[in-house]
Amino acid sequence: MKISYNWLKQYLDIDIEPLKLSELLTDCGLEIEGLEKYQSVKGGLEGIVIGEIKTCEKHPNADKLSITTVDIGEKNILPIVCGAPNVAAGQKVLIATVGTTLYSENQSFVIRKTKLRGEVSEGMICAEDELGLGTSHEGIMVLDADSKVGTPANFFFNISEDYIFEIGLTPNRSDATSHIGVARDLKAVFDNLYKKNYNLKIPSVKEFCIDNNDREIEVIIEDNLACPRYSGLTISGIKVKESPDWLKNSLDSIGLRPINNIVDITNFVLFETGQPLHAFDTNEITGNKIIIKKLSEGTKFLTLDEVERELTKDDLMICNKDEGMCIAGVFGGINSGVTEKTTNIFLESAYFNPKTIRKTSKHHSLKTDASFRFERGADPEMTIYALKRAALLIKKIAGGKISSNIKDVYPKQIKKNEINISYRNVDRLIGKSIDKKIIKNILQSLEIQIISESGEELKLSIPTYRVDVTREADVIEEILRIYGYNNVEIPSEVRSSLSYNLKPDNEKIQNLVSDYLSNNGFFEIMNNSLTKSEYIEKSNVFNSEKNVNILNPLSKDLNVLRQTLLFGGLESVIYNQNRKIPDLKLYEFGKTYSFNSDKAKEKDVLIKYLENNHLALFITGRKNIESWNTDENNVDFYFLKAHINNIFKILNLESSLFSIENNSSKIFDKALIYKFNNKKVLEFGSVSDRLLKEFEIKQELFYADFNWNIIIQLLKDNKILYKEVSKFPEVRRDLALLINKNIQFADIEKIAFQTESKLLKKVNLFDVYEGKNIEAGKKSYAVSFILQDKEKTLTDKVIDKIMNKMMKVYKHKLEAVIR
Repeated sequence: MKISYNWLKQYLDIDIEPLKLSELLTDCGLEIEGLEKYQSVKGGLEGIVIGEIKTCEKHPNADKLSITTVDIGEKNILPIVCGAPNVAAGQKVLIATVGTTLYSENQSFVIRKTKLRGEVSEGMICAEDELGLGTSHEGIMVLDADSKVGTPANFFFNISEDYIFEIGLTPNRSDATSHIGVARDLKAVFDNLYKKNYNLKIPSVKEFCIDNNDREIEVIIEDNLACPRYSGLTISGIKVKESPDWLKNSLDSIGLRPINNIVDITNFVLFETGQPLHAFDTNEITGNKIIIKKLSEGTKFLTLDEVERELTKDDLMICNKDEGMCIAGVFGGINSGVTEKTTNIFLESAYFNPKTIRKTSKHHSLKTDASFRFERGADPEMTIYALKRAALLIKKIAGGKISSNIKDVYPKQIKKNEINISYRNVDRLIGKSIDKKIIKNILQSLEIQIISESGEELKLSIPTYRVDVTREADVIEEILRIYGYNNVEIPSEVRSSLSYNLKPDNEKIQNLVSDYLSNNGFFEIMNNSLTKSEYIEKSNVFNSEKNVNILNPLSKDLNVLRQTLLFGGLESVIYNQNRKIPDLKLYEFGKTYSFNSDKAKEKDVLIKYLENNHLALFITGRKNIESWNTDENNVDFYFLKAHINNIFKILNLESSLFSIENNSSKIFDKALIYKFNNKKVLEFGSVSDRLLKEFEIKQELFYADFNWNIIIQLLKDNKILYKEVSKFPEVRRDLALLINKNIQFADIEKIAFQTESKLLKKVNLFDVYEGKNIEAGKKSYAVSFILQDKEKTLTDKVIDKIMNKMMKVYKHKLEAVIR
């Protein structure tokens, strides 16, 4: 949110530099994210002066150029070559002197001493569009004859300068969504810092009066819950036109585009007081009635941006007798707004229920300055003041007369919160004993009324604009932020307690695996837990009934919690590939979420949902960075499998723990599934062409998904044991097996360890052959077996016995042919 330094000075006597003021604002909880200088004309017309053309002659070498001499009030007369058709001697003009920077949209250029067709030119005679003073480029800008030579242009045109604070406003601080709100906080800070009572200068509305009752309009609230208070009045005989410069500059400085005097005044009062206003053309208020109600589901309504929107049953509308005119607190209608033809208006100042406005704003994806304030909680007591303030400004700037009494429908007054606090709790939560007088002064500076004081306790009345202050802790926070966090000393004692970490340490294990992946060329990614429900529906793999839906999504692209890390990873892949980064190795640790339909009837809401930790790997493109001394081989299934095996090795998880199955699905063209006790631990393979096509990924991609919760469970009883290196040698024997194609190496390995569990140490597949001289449906595996006895050297007799037993089992169980 943007706040103007000049505006603040209207409400508070400030003689502090903007940079220092930004520090004070940050210290009191209004964090300044940026500070920039504003000028009503870009560049502030610095280096531009008024000059008088003394002579003007045709350029001897160019038909369209003139050679002039210009007096700018200095000793030397400047020679300037000019191409404008209207240049003439005796004119008072604007001169950009040498070294001046001129701005044109997003570009700039510096005026330099130069030669044009052989003639020296020491400056530039400017047109209005070259200075940002207008749009005309028909010729140079000619001033009145009585303009004083040498006068700086920024002084002559009264160019305003300001400093704009960009405040990172937290959602709870609805009271600080205006200049008066920020000034109110600064007053409390100054009162505490400088130990004197500053005066907050709120513009007076004492001059407000009713001129006549010629245009009374009835106000009816049909939904008091959605609209607790609605105020308004009629102003007749206005003239809609361009706003005065001071008003346009005020709005422009905070990034608002001036529209016309009526709309600009409502915006000005909005940013001054924090109270949104809306002006209706009374000619569009049929029946002379304003009705606040909700229309039928599906009702069509055309808004100011010329978009036809379909209303929900929860959308609150401002209606006339026949139809809706405005989406309450969010956006106006195209037919009832103020135009150049408008002469009579009804001015609205209301308080709407924050929940109602937020739901409507989110549903229609409409973020406006009004909804920004209403959904955070406006001040119900500000409606009348803002109405009077705007009405007086309209009479002053647009003319007209106030032609009705103020209609103020307020069926049930919103009461101020009353909170009890104790000095003991103030000291305990802040961590420092603060003088009681200082505490009371801070509360009074914040306009928090002390109703009564009883010993160590205070009974307080909280202003209605502080909707976030509802508990004792909130009041103490207010005291602390004004007192100053930096004024609470760091204690000299450090107290600590020993903590016991449950084993296995999930964070440590995750860091161990992350280090391995990062050290091997993988980049960690972190995707949003919110994603599109469209992904789930299109995948035809995940169940959309298990979606955890967001009640008020920020957008349709972020309307569910993710069931898988897959789609976020695919978004990261295409994002990088679109930026010419085709070779990727990515990993992500993250949570997935799903609705547990089996627990749908449980009273405990949390039991209805499942949250699981996962690790996802994504690889695509080359194995190695492109270089003259590396091969150009691309990643493949076995490259991914090697990294998976290394992760299991780091975690000391043997592959024999898992049952392994082949798999193909709408996610994978070819994949393996690792299971433990029939629970899926890991699934990996090549992502299906259909899914790659949907994400416009044009090269092969491999993906692995670990259920990290199960991995951690497996590590609970898994201990890494260190053994002495054996003194006796290993022995290797090889077998060539002709087997059916459907047999996996995992079957061969499992049978081997079942046959010889004592002396067999390792089984390895080192060659696969299919094709010529191999009958159809068969394949040849070359397998090595490592044998070792820790107590003695193995003899050929023992080795042969083991291998003969192994061959016999393979022939029987796998119908293998030993080659």
